[in-house]
Amino acid sequence: MTSPLHLDGSPLSIQDVLQVARQARPVRLSPAALASITRARAVVEDAMADGMPHYGINTGFGSLSRQRIGEADLRTLQQNLLRSHSAGVGTPLPRDVVRGMMLLLAASLARGCSGVRPIVVEQLVSLLNAGVTPRVPTTGSVGASGDLAPLAALGLVLTGEGRARVGDGPEVSGGEALRAAGVPPLPLEAKEGLAIINGTHLMASRGALLCADAERLFHAALLAAAMSVDACRGTDSYLDARVHEVRRQPGQARVAAELREMLAGSEIIPSHAENDPRVQDPYSLRCMPQVAGAALDCLDYVKQAVSRELGAVTDNPLVLGNEVISAGNFHGMPIAIPLDALCVAICHVAGIAERRVFWMTSAFDPESHLRPYLTPDPGLCSGLMIAQYTAAACCNELVGLSAPASVANVPTSAEIEDYNSFGPRAAAKAARGLELAEYVVAIELLCASAGLDVHRPLKSGARVERVHAMVRSVAPPLTSDRELTPDIEAIAGLIRRGDLASC
Repeated sequence: MTSPLHLDGSPLSIQDVLQVARQARPVRLSPAALASITRARAVVEDAMADGMPHYGINTGFGSLSRQRIGEADLRTLQQNLLRSHSAGVGTPLPRDVVRGMMLLLAASLARGCSGVRPIVVEQLVSLLNAGVTPRVPTTGSVGASGDLAPLAALGLVLTGEGRARVGDGPEVSGGEALRAAGVPPLPLEAKEGLAIINGTHLMASRGALLCADAERLFHAALLAAAMSVDACRGTDSYLDARVHEVRRQPGQARVAAELREMLAGSEIIPSHAENDPRVQDPYSLRCMPQVAGAALDCLDYVKQAVSRELGAVTDNPLVLGNEVISAGNFHGMPIAIPLDALCVAICHVAGIAERRVFWMTSAFDPESHLRPYLTPDPGLCSGLMIAQYTAAACCNELVGLSAPASVANVPTSAEIEDYNSFGPRAAAKAARGLELAEYVVAIELLCASAGLDVHRPLKSGARVERVHAMVRSVAPPLTSDRELTPDIEAIAGLIRRGDLASC
């Protein structure tokens, strides 16, 4: 990406976050944003001279907010804040998540409501463009007073401390990373450490990336479901638009329309239209519009919540007009609940896919013309038997992940911060759930492709046939038993890379 993204105070889009986080799109700070930042900074400097206490500017933090800090110690206060709050643990967050955090922090500060100097935002932009990625441990934020521990780890690198990588290089000290990027360390002034760590930027970054990845998963899941209809020699009668019109659920109608289009031109459906003794298909086929449609409506809700957060200022205190106002925009609940809901939706996408895998591999229905476990030689070969076990194991883990994180409160900071969102945990669970669901859908594509092979020379719809060809390009038909892990991983790779988007 060579066209820069200009931070001018306007909301970012999910696509903006993707392009900067994953495609290294350059970022620029607009003159209008610089003017807004400068005006807000003047308000903070005026407040510092009025002799009154102002939270986080000349006071301690959290339950220590009643402690006044002298002017000589204000710089030390801000650096100490980053050091003390950098207390996260665990493996580092993925690079794209951290880059998304950096972008969202810069965009929020650029809206001119935080009272930092322009150089703070310029430092963030410089590190993004130089490919400097701070080491940010995964666990530590409770998602209420901002994503404190993760953002503190990020902020330390701005000042020459902490740890970071430059491009794909090894992890080095923050000072070394800045030297490699040609960027001097940033000495913090009053309010600036607090502005760096007070925000929902971890939650929002993961939310934006998850929305994009969930869309890819959802598209692949519909393609797999359409392929399974023909693999099972099912009917398409339940996709009749009139059925879904009377239900009045928008996601359901959209899914039915998409499945109809995917199956358009199928030679398999009309091949058993007469003398087929079956009256109805199992729910995993017949109720796909209802189940996947509900998940699609949920995804739309999540995208709306995330999109709003991408235009937000989530700092505290805020500079509004000529006032410095303490409030609670750092609280993550507006995004934590949607992220919990996203994991539930993902769970259902995977769960109903696994049921279709079971139906195909069980060969319960003689009218499907499928062999048990889709094996080339039942008894001698086990075929895809254990692929269904793997899908079941993924779904079992998904059940645990779908329990919401946002409803289990644990107070912090001596009860001053007495109701937290735990949105970062909701995001982490949704990310793991998405990974598991990709494997389940990959297994369905593997099984459904084997089912289509049985019905040759008849063909499915043109879009389904394109997917079948892509699956077969990485996972040839079974002629005897072989290790299935490489096939499943290769098909999951098609989903993750978005290769199926053209189908």
